[in-house]
Amino acid sequence: MDGSPWGYPGVVLEEIAAQLHQDLEARNAAREETLQRSRLLIRHAAQTIQALHRGDFQRAHALLQEARTLARELTQNLARRFPDLYYAGYTQDALKEYVEANVVYHLFTEGTYPTPAELGVPSATYVRGLAEAVGELRRKCLDLLRHNNAPQAEQLLEHMDAIYSLLVTMDYPDALTGGLRRLTDLARSLIERTRGELTLSRRLYALQKVIEQAQASSNAPSQET
Repeated sequence: MDGSPWGYPGVVLEEIAAQLHQDLEARNAAREETLQRSRLLIRHAAQTIQALHRGDFQRAHALLQEARTLARELTQNLARRFPDLYYAGYTQDALKEYVEANVVYHLFTEGTYPTPAELGVPSATYVRGLAEAVGELRRKCLDLLRHNNAPQAEQLLEHMDAIYSLLVTMDYPDALTGGLRRLTDLARSLIERTRGELTLSRRLYALQKVIEQAQASSNAPSQET
């Protein structure tokens, strides 16, 4: 077709194909690396929480330091170069687990909270990690109750209440918060169950003391009048 404006497409498409391959190869490599680091970060976060529940704070601190390095490596240049990978579910889920481990560690050791800026995570990821920390606080409460340490359990329950009070103010669409509403409802359920178990434990403890006092009185030798 003489005079056609279309010309021969082969050369142009070959150039475009080369650019596409270069970009997609880089993205694929970044994706594989991100998946690997995400799995490692989740594992370190879980091991940190396990060490905390065992009372091995030295190991928990060491694991958390390794997790912090992984989190930095995971996000370094990723948000700028490949924002779609940075905000992908698997990346943010790993960072959420990292937030949870940090929150639990700071509460168990210092009674404080790390900030989103300190952890280098998006706000939505931070609040989801904060919400999931409620479950670990409940687990610690139950451990304390089994050892008749109701006062410390009550202090943790106060932290659980404070976290829930923060969560209910995050009234934004789930598309923005990543399903925070469901996590908030779950946190409320866990808090109410923990409060009921703490109340029951206190009543049983008081009843046990009354019984022990009554037995001590009945076993005491009577004085001759």
